[in-house]
Amino acid sequence: MKKRTTSRTGSRRQTGSQRQKSQRSSKSGGNNLSNLRDLLIDELQDLYDAENQLVKALPKIAQAANSDELREAIEEHLEQTKGHVQRLDEVFDHLGENAKGTHCDGMAGLLTEGKKMLEKKGDDSVIDAAIISAAQRVEHYEIAGYGCVVSFAKRLGESEAADLLGETLEEEKQADEKLTEIAESINAQAESGEDEEEQAA
Repeated sequence: MKKRTTSRTGSRRQTGSQRQKSQRSSKSGGNNLSNLRDLLIDELQDLYDAENQLVKALPKIAQAANSDELREAIEEHLEQTKGHVQRLDEVFDHLGENAKGTHCDGMAGLLTEGKKMLEKKGDDSVIDAAIISAAQRVEHYEIAGYGCVVSFAKRLGESEAADLLGETLEEEKQADEKLTEIAESINAQAESGEDEEEQAA
């Protein structure tokens, strides 16, 4: 009788442990945000989808650029973005979580606006200025997102994840700064083109 009692008790404990594990798994990547780790995973999945959307969109944006310097900067950032996806894969592997699970509506909206901009006709320098404007909106969105997940990871003691995400954050900031530098000359060209049109009229 004692053996049977021990067996039943062990069975109950095992079931309880399995239930707790199942509950933890259902939280990660689901709709529940019960703690900071849940939020970290949710935000990381959002960024993962955002980066993958960018990988698909950047070639068309680069093709639409008229300035060689701008086109090269976008193509360079495309390669960086592919690296960001790989880096996120490392983070998810380290955290033992699934990378997929969230669609980034924010990035989808920004890219939709950018696509509409590419469909417009006008002076080459003005179109390039518009491309930079759209690209920097994307960069600022990503900078905000990576800034948050780095902070969350540090708070949770996930130093390896924080370091990897911090590398991406710095690259996003550098890309934004480079676009700002390119914009100086392109905006000047766009302005002079506008002056020439006014004089011709």
